[in-house]
Amino acid sequence: MTDQAFPTSAYRPEQVRLGEKQAAQQLDWPMYRLMENAGLAVFDCLQHYHDTAKHVLVCCGGGNNGGDGYVVARLAHEAGLNVTVWQLGEASRLLGDAALARDAWLACGGKIDTPKAHIDPAVDVIVDAILGTGLSGAVREDAAALIKTLNASGKPVIAVDIPSGLCADTGQTLGATVKAWQTVTFIGMKRGLLTGQAALYRGELNFAGLGVAEVFEQLQPACARVIQQDDVAAMLPPRSRTAHKGSYGRVLCLGGDQGMGGAIRLASEACARTGAGLTAAVTHTDNVLAIQTARPEIMAQGWQPGRDQANQQLSSRIGWADVVVLGPGLGQNIWGRALWTRYSEARQDLLLVLDADGLNLLAQTPDYKENRILTPHPGEAARLLNLTVADIEADRFAAAEQIQQRYGGVVVLKGAGTVVYDGRQYYVCLAGNPGMATGGMGDVLAGLIGGLLAQGLTLSQAGRAGVWIHSRAADLAAESGERGLLAGDLFAYIRQLINLR
Repeated sequence: MTDQAFPTSAYRPEQVRLGEKQAAQQLDWPMYRLMENAGLAVFDCLQHYHDTAKHVLVCCGGGNNGGDGYVVARLAHEAGLNVTVWQLGEASRLLGDAALARDAWLACGGKIDTPKAHIDPAVDVIVDAILGTGLSGAVREDAAALIKTLNASGKPVIAVDIPSGLCADTGQTLGATVKAWQTVTFIGMKRGLLTGQAALYRGELNFAGLGVAEVFEQLQPACARVIQQDDVAAMLPPRSRTAHKGSYGRVLCLGGDQGMGGAIRLASEACARTGAGLTAAVTHTDNVLAIQTARPEIMAQGWQPGRDQANQQLSSRIGWADVVVLGPGLGQNIWGRALWTRYSEARQDLLLVLDADGLNLLAQTPDYKENRILTPHPGEAARLLNLTVADIEADRFAAAEQIQQRYGGVVVLKGAGTVVYDGRQYYVCLAGNPGMATGGMGDVLAGLIGGLLAQGLTLSQAGRAGVWIHSRAADLAAESGERGLLAGDLFAYIRQLINLR
């Protein structure tokens, strides 16, 4: 019952709850049929990943998630497995379809026990059917105790629809949360499984449409889209045989205060490696020789505040550009603030990628513009909204939307499950790995996006394609190990991924 194709659309949990009822009604199915299908999907997952298991512990809660668990227990029992069922709360208080599933379990000779402090060492696999997608408040003490017992056991856990304790809407943990080895989610992908803290708890994601997914998708609009390789490839057609460097735009990278020349070098090279026709960098004078020596294709020039000739040259270079990448290595000292001010006084119609201290300076002098892409990590996002990082991570979708509403353009909220919001649609990137947690990665992303804008992609397209190419390149570069991955290691793979067609 688990589907091979991973869904490209994601939904809010309330959409799934409403849509599953609408779909069942349209197909003239009883809702209990969906519960049976859900239990079968989880049992199929159990057989696939844990085919040698002999003893299964199924932990059931008080709602329909618990009902799904009873179906799994019955199917496992019928297949000859030893099955233990723990019910959180009174089994007699189950209602509706969950009560039917409980009764079917009892009818086949099953027993219901209360949770214990320790799990029998003979148990091979645990099924988490405690808390479902309706959880919104803090995990109660009794559920938290059971979740901690499951996690402490070290046994493989399959989560039913969502790991208990994880918010299906935001990916925030609402207290103790089950660390699943696999999660089988149903009918519509819950957006909270794709970002926030979800990557720590969901394990391997499996999807089961339960026979109604196609009807459901016709009834409910997607809340978020998963960025796919095919989508990116469609944005980057083969080049014309008569193309020249003027065909693919001119990018100006601004930043790199003294001691931070590596940031602007990485951003500039990312522009060039992405295929921008011409790439220039204006940086602290101390950085010019190093950039020109290492990458002569970048037209690097120094700039110091207060010098008329330098200001004229800067204005000329800004006038030359089609796209500006502002922020890598900029800093917030005298030099960086002066360069920020000079740019702000120049043309405002250029396409702009704003990163790093460019975002921090924007937070101090906020304005609204539609012709830019903002690429904050959670700390920068917190400063843009005058919130805490915890506030941002509590609901990354809402944070991206609030930044876009306040500052305009397209927002790329970086992190595990990067969220792109263009004012109309959320997009999520599932590529990437912890090896990316190193200096310079954001600079490469900013430059990559700038290079895509120069080649004619829209703001939304450049944000999506840039995030996916960057993250996928990091995955390829990390095949030899995540630790020790450097931002510059991505360039060879970026060149591959920018030429998918």
